[in-house]
Amino acid sequence: MWRTRAAAACVICRSLANSSYGVKRKSPLQNLHLVSRSIHHPYYPSSKFQRPPLRISTQLFSSLNRLPLRKTKLLDVKYGYQSHRNFWLARLASRLLKLRYLVLGSAVGGGYTVKKTYDQWKDMMPDLDEYKWIVPDFIWELDEHIDFEKLIKALPDADDLAKLLPDFDKIGESFTSLKGFFSPGPPGETAFRATDQAYDNDKQYKKVSDKEKIDQLQEELLRTQLKYQRMLERLEKENKELRKLVLQRDDKGIHQRKLKKSLIDMYSEVLDILSDYDASYNTQDHLPRVVVVGDQSAGKTSVLEMIAQARIFPRGSGEMMTRSPVKVTLSEGPHHVALFKDSSREFDLTKEEDLAALRNEIEIRMRNSVKEGCTVSTETISLSVKGPGLQRMVLVDLPGVISTVTSGMAPDTKETIFSISKAYMQNPNAIILCIQDGSVDAERSIVTDLVSQMDPQGKRTIFVLTKVDLAEKNVASPSRIQQIIEGKLFPMKALGYFAVVTGKGNSSESIESIKEYEEEFFQNSKLLKTCMLKAHQVTTKNLSLAVSDCFWKMVRESVEQQADAFKATRFNLETEWKNNYPRLRELDRNELFEKAKNEILDEVISLTQVTPKHWEEILQKTLWERVSTHVIENIYLPAAQTMNSGTFNTTVDIKLKQWTDKQLPNKAVEVAWETLQEEFSRFMTEQKGKEHDDIFDKLKQAVKEESIKRHKWNERAEDSLRVIQHNALEDRSISDKQQWDAAIHFMEETLQSRLKDTESVIEGMVGPDWKKRWLYWTGRTKEQNIRNETKNELEKLIKCSEEHAAYLANDEVTTVRKNLEARGITVDPCLIKDTWHQIYRRHFLKTALNHCNLCRRGFYYYQRHFVDSELECNDIVLFWRIQRMLAITANTLRQQLTNTEVRRLEKNVKEVLEDFAEDNDKKVKLLTGKRVQLAEDLKKVREIQEKLEAFIEALHQEK
Repeated sequence: MWRTRAAAACVICRSLANSSYGVKRKSPLQNLHLVSRSIHHPYYPSSKFQRPPLRISTQLFSSLNRLPLRKTKLLDVKYGYQSHRNFWLARLASRLLKLRYLVLGSAVGGGYTVKKTYDQWKDMMPDLDEYKWIVPDFIWELDEHIDFEKLIKALPDADDLAKLLPDFDKIGESFTSLKGFFSPGPPGETAFRATDQAYDNDKQYKKVSDKEKIDQLQEELLRTQLKYQRMLERLEKENKELRKLVLQRDDKGIHQRKLKKSLIDMYSEVLDILSDYDASYNTQDHLPRVVVVGDQSAGKTSVLEMIAQARIFPRGSGEMMTRSPVKVTLSEGPHHVALFKDSSREFDLTKEEDLAALRNEIEIRMRNSVKEGCTVSTETISLSVKGPGLQRMVLVDLPGVISTVTSGMAPDTKETIFSISKAYMQNPNAIILCIQDGSVDAERSIVTDLVSQMDPQGKRTIFVLTKVDLAEKNVASPSRIQQIIEGKLFPMKALGYFAVVTGKGNSSESIESIKEYEEEFFQNSKLLKTCMLKAHQVTTKNLSLAVSDCFWKMVRESVEQQADAFKATRFNLETEWKNNYPRLRELDRNELFEKAKNEILDEVISLTQVTPKHWEEILQKTLWERVSTHVIENIYLPAAQTMNSGTFNTTVDIKLKQWTDKQLPNKAVEVAWETLQEEFSRFMTEQKGKEHDDIFDKLKQAVKEESIKRHKWNERAEDSLRVIQHNALEDRSISDKQQWDAAIHFMEETLQSRLKDTESVIEGMVGPDWKKRWLYWTGRTKEQNIRNETKNELEKLIKCSEEHAAYLANDEVTTVRKNLEARGITVDPCLIKDTWHQIYRRHFLKTALNHCNLCRRGFYYYQRHFVDSELECNDIVLFWRIQRMLAITANTLRQQLTNTEVRRLEKNVKEVLEDFAEDNDKKVKLLTGKRVQLAEDLKKVREIQEKLEAFIEALHQEK
């Protein structure tokens, strides 16, 4: 009965055991001890019995369950016999099976300990939100590429880790048992030595004082900042090289496509136009620019050079070098070059020769802009600097503010510099870059008070402390530098505070060496280590970035408002023009100049249309007016005093030869040149009816005067003219009666003109005659009465001797004087001689005119050489020779005028007009008036508005 029951139970156990292979659940037999199994299974010998694999809950986490399971082979035993049990082997297998607990416990416990240590370290760290700018932008963009939320969800939660804490103790006991099993040692030693060490280190760290913690954190923070700063510089350098390659590639394709102007270039053009714009209707230039102000020798120019990355300004030891405002437009380009607004030459800033030439050119322009008797100038010099990596902005370097006017300066230099600085700083949108010398006492600064007046709230002021290396070395209290940076030593407020180093004071230092020196100084400076200065407040690089950001922020905020203001101004100007000049085109000064230029050139061309007859008549008449006095007084009258015809002709020939060799050709050229001037002036000033525009009168007059001043007659003309005149005067042969009569007519006209002039002189000497005294109620003066009495005496003398000589003898003078004294009139001998000269001249001219009438019939005797005739007409032949010489000279001069001199004058006029076209001051002076100024303002306002609208559109596209 018992055996049957046992056999049935054994069959059931075997079926259950066979069905449990590969199933992860507990079997009733697996919970039985080996002894109990031997009792329940008496048919199997226990000596050869192999224990089946354990099926406990930990098998789910073990890698052993993946091994192939084999059936346990039970050896046959006799009934009632139990085999020997090896318990040490079972214990070893049990220990090895617990290895899964050790691996899992180590992982979970280590992770929890690390998280706990991290949370404690994180709590001790200060708030570093202010230093986010140090970390590159790509760090903050990692979340776009890595899904941190999935990683966080994949990690176990803190609550789950806390639930596993009770199991950690069991895992620790397992490690202890395993250590005791494999190696001797104290049984109570823990397996989590790393956790205990971290805990001990945590306790030891808490014992460190707070001051040491702060010092360590500050040093660590500084190292981190410098590390990221180097990373940023390296990335910027790489970016600079890449952009340079891109720009160079674009630069090569300029001839194939038209490149768009950069934003900063478009903005700079607007500022250039505004600098020349005389604002009307209270429209002022409120566009932003960076105004660099500071005391003299405070380092303004050095800061600007560091921003431009080139030594571009002239330098001097202690003397004033910046004598006028310099507008520097910084922009990015493939090559580091500089060029002036009004010049096409590019200066390569990578070459020392070009740098020296640029500095020299700036100095020359500054000195030329300064007027005589002044030290500084208000004229702005516009310069553009392009290069890879340059920050885009517009800066204006102003003359340094001075406290005392030294020798060699104008008395008003200090006031002029103040007025220039205020004019730029009073712009509400101008960014004031206030430069303060850190090596001198802040109390000695002048510019801080000036900046405080112009920007009391400091909303657009950036304060820069230069020469910080000297300040740290010389200042006893470093906190004083901090007070200067924070603006606590003076009332000036600022938008930002910066500290820079601009070199060791050596003018030959390169920009790269200055950068290295500046970086090395701030790495070792106590100002950063003691947190007196923040990392973003130092170096000119950070300053440049901050100024550029502030500049473009101000531009974006104000440019549209300025565009609206100029739009309103344009409407006002257009309305005024329509009301005042409804039928005239809106021509600005340049367009008016071009119109006047065409008119002047047309008038010069009109000179070539003058007829030869008109030229010769004018030339002959003018030449005779010029030489007639010489001919009558020095040739004809002396020759007429001779006694016979041979002596007359000889005297005439000698005097004519002398006159031709010395004076006549030069006089003829002068007459021709004056005639050309008069004709040119007549065409220039002649009004052309309704088409005449008096706005050009001043310009035409100036062009005429300058052209005449520059024009010089051909020097060879006198030599050729002398030969022609000499040959003409040598000829004495009158060919026909017509020429004879023409010579007599010419002589009569000349003598009558001279007689009339002589009568006028005598009338002025003796006063009016009795008719005029009665008709006009005038009288004679005492001197005129004396002259009149002297004249009467001399006329008596001439009546007695009609062939009297030209001069009075001394006895004759005495006789006249005694006769007058007898009548109670005292006369000076000189007065008698002067009166005699005019009386005899009148007598001679009347006699010569009577002789002309006698010679009208003398052509027949002339042909026979006055043989068998008492009539002599040598004076008629003289005047014929003079008349013929005048005609030939006029013809020769006319040919020179039309063939050569008119064209040369036209060329001179063109040169003068070209010079005037390039001289804006000259055009402003010569083309004036309300109409011109209104058209000029209207043109500039339109141009500014259009450029501003284009700039705003490009600005929006860049956004």
